[in-house]
Amino acid sequence: MRRTKIVATLGPATDDPAILERAIRAGIDVVRLNFSHGDAETHKKRAEAVKAISRKLNRHVGILVDLQGPKIRIARFQGDGKVHLREGARFDLDTALPPDQGDERQVGCLYSDLPKDVKPGDVLLLDDGRIELGIDRIEGSRIVCRVVLGGELSNHKGINKQGGGLSAAALTDKDREDINTAAEIDADYLAVSFPRSASDIREARDLLRAAGGEAGIVAKIERAEALEPGVIESIVDASDAIMVARGDLGVEIGDAQLPWVQKDLIKLARSRDRAVITATQMMESMIHSPMPTRAEVFDVANAVIDGTDAVMLSAETASGKYPDKAIAAMVRICKEAELHPRVRQSTHRIDETFDYIDEAIAMASMYIANHLPVKAIGAQTESGSTPLWMSRISSGIPIYALTQHEKTCRKVTLYRGVYPISFYSTTSDHAVLNREIINEFLSRDLVKPGDLVILTKGDLTGVRGGTNALKIARVGAV
Repeated sequence: MRRTKIVATLGPATDDPAILERAIRAGIDVVRLNFSHGDAETHKKRAEAVKAISRKLNRHVGILVDLQGPKIRIARFQGDGKVHLREGARFDLDTALPPDQGDERQVGCLYSDLPKDVKPGDVLLLDDGRIELGIDRIEGSRIVCRVVLGGELSNHKGINKQGGGLSAAALTDKDREDINTAAEIDADYLAVSFPRSASDIREARDLLRAAGGEAGIVAKIERAEALEPGVIESIVDASDAIMVARGDLGVEIGDAQLPWVQKDLIKLARSRDRAVITATQMMESMIHSPMPTRAEVFDVANAVIDGTDAVMLSAETASGKYPDKAIAAMVRICKEAELHPRVRQSTHRIDETFDYIDEAIAMASMYIANHLPVKAIGAQTESGSTPLWMSRISSGIPIYALTQHEKTCRKVTLYRGVYPISFYSTTSDHAVLNREIINEFLSRDLVKPGDLVILTKGDLTGVRGGTNALKIARVGAV
C-alpha cells in the first residue's frame, strides 16, 4: 500500500466529472482548491463534485483550501501586454503609475508600500526570478532600477525581494472573505500563504473558527524571514501542517539552498508531530507530457525518502493535459521510494518523555510494531491525534484510523501511512470491541487468520484524547 499521500490541485482540466473521477481513482488523497484563481462559486462546485464522487467510490478525500495571500505583482503593459527588457537598461516600478500604462521603461506596481520596503542595492526578482532588477534609488512612488537579468515580462507577474523582507500582511481582505467560503465548503485544511510569524497562523485559525470552520491550518513556508531560528519553530507549532512551497521560497532564498531547506523543514515538522506537504513543480513537465522527466522522478522520490507526508501536484492536474497520468506516475514513484530501508526505520523521540497518555500509547504501539511481525495497526480515534503521532514513526505497517466521524476520516487522509475507516461501535466491552475491529479488517481483506495486529482505544467512546489502552491480538484468537 502507498503510504505517501498525494495532493492534487483542481482546475479546468478536472472540471469534467469523468476526468475528476479517473483522477480520484488514480490515487488522489487530498484535493487542493487554489483560491488564487477562480471565484467562490467555482470552488464550491468543485468541492461538491469531489464529495459526490467520493461517496460514489466509497472513498475519503480531503479538501484543502489554499488562500492567495499577498501576492505582490506588477500592473499591466500597453498593447499586447508584454515587453522585452534588455540587460543594463533602466526600468522603473511606480506605484502611482496608472495600472495599464506599462512599457519598456516602466510599469505600475499593485503593492503601494513597495517603495518603503526596499532600498538602493536591493534586488527585486520578477516572474519567479526570470527577471532580475537591481535598485539604484527611490524617488517617491518610483523605484529606479537597472535590468540585471533581462527577458520577456508580461502583465501581473509576481515580485519578490531577494532575501525577503516585504512587509505585506499575510492575510488580505480577499483572504478573509475566502476563509468564510472555506467554512461553507467544510474544508478539512486551510493553507495560509506567506506567513511571517505564528500570529499570522493564529489569526487565520481565529477567523476560520468564527466562521464556523474546523479545518486544520497549513502554514505555507515561502518567505525567507519565516526560516529565521525561533520563528520557524513557532510557525510550525502554531500550525497543524506545513507546506514546503518551493516556488516563492526558492526565489527569495535562492534555488541552490532549497534542497537542504526542504530536508530541514520536513525533519522539523515531523519532530514536532506536524504533517508536511512538499509542493511546486514536482512533475511540471507532465503539464504537456504523458511521462515525467528523470529529474522529476528523483525529486518526488527524495521527498518521500526525506519523510514528507504528501507530495503535491499543481498545474499538472489543474490545467495539464494528463491529470490522471500525472497522479498515476506519482503513485508509482512513491511506492518504489517507500521500499528503501531508510523509509522504514525511525529513532523519532526514542530518548524523549511524553506529555499525554494517548501520545505514549501511540509511540509504544509503533515501537512494538517495528519489533514484532505486526501486519496492521487499528487506532480507534475521535480527533485523529493518535494516528498522527503513530505516523511520525517510520515503518511499513499500515495504520488504520477507525472513527465514526466523517470529518476525522477526511483529516487523516493527509497523514503518511494512515488510512481512514468509518467505524462505529456502541459496546463498552473491550473484548467485544477487539473482535468488531478485527472482523472489520477481515471483511476488507486487510488481514488473515493468524496475523498479529495492534489495537488502541480508550475506555470511553466519544472522548477526545482518551486513548489509554493497547492490545496485541492474533487474528482468529480473540
